Amino acid sequence: MKKKGLLDSSSQHRITSEEQFKNRRKLLSSMGYSLGASLLGSMNSFLAGAKCHSDNKLSHELKLKPNQIKEITRYNNYMEFSSNKEVIHILAQKLSTSPWTLIIDGEVKKPLNLSLEDLNQFAIEKRIYPLRCVEGWSMVIPWQGFQLCHLIDMVQPTSKARYLEFTSILRPEQMIGQRTSSLQWPYREGLRLDEAMHPLTIIATGMYGKQIPKQNGAPLRLVVPWKYGFKSAKAITQIRLTHKQPETTWQIAAPSEYGFYANVNPYVPHPRWSQQRENRIGEMRKKPTLLFNGYEKQVAHLYQGMDLSVHY
Repeated sequence: MKKKGLLDSSSQHRITSEEQFKNRRKLLSSMGYSLGASLLGSMNSFLAGAKCHSDNKLSHELKLKPNQIKEITRYNNYMEFSSNKEVIHILAQKLSTSPWTLIIDGEVKKPLNLSLEDLNQFAIEKRIYPLRCVEGWSMVIPWQGFQLCHLIDMVQPTSKARYLEFTSILRPEQMIGQRTSSLQWPYREGLRLDEAMHPLTIIATGMYGKQIPKQNGAPLRLVVPWKYGFKSAKAITQIRLTHKQPETTWQIAAPSEYGFYANVNPYVPHPRWSQQRENRIGEMRKKPTLLFNGYEKQVAHLYQGMDLSVHY
């Protein structure tokens, strides 16, 4: 799979041809962009000292107009039910979401089992985020939820914690896709600890001022707005903090197509879908895709020095 590296801040506005893609990758390779030992050392130091802070500067606001609720709830990727996006809103109603328990364990000092009632004690925030699918379409969704870092603070990660592994519900009797799809179930995703602690990263519990619908990931969905949508694990039942980078469902299924980081990047074409432009659901014309989905200013520092043609 051909991947492109992390470019300068002005490059997100340029839409280039596939040939220019190839030339840019050669240039980046010749310049020696890599994650060296010194950078690894500083990253480990930062991860060990990561602290939660509130997004009081409203850095999530991109002044985007949300999609209509029908557009959000009737066009969904949710392989646990089906690969057909337009029937998931029907099939997902079979999933029982109450009662629900979230387990948080692994490299933590205070593992927890939390009910939805426990999680409802968190202060709920409103976030309007663009969702970019690796397939080339996008939406703008008004979420409600809480910053994931507040939850991480509660369990007190140990000095060995470097990553988070998210595990979704396993219920083949209610989720027909788990009986028919060849993916390895339950669904698993992962983040680096500093990504999880970032104030943009939330656990969504609602949309449009209401409880999050089942087809959109009820009752608990991870939302990381600068990454492709498949990183946003749905119906989460466990969060495990680990020292080793976790294996994720799509990485296992197609490692040449789905990387661990999955940062939105118009300069890294997928084998089946160009990432240069996107089709915003409800709009006629395609629009240019922005690096990190428009959040370059807020998150690019997390990947400083990394070769994104390798760490894609």
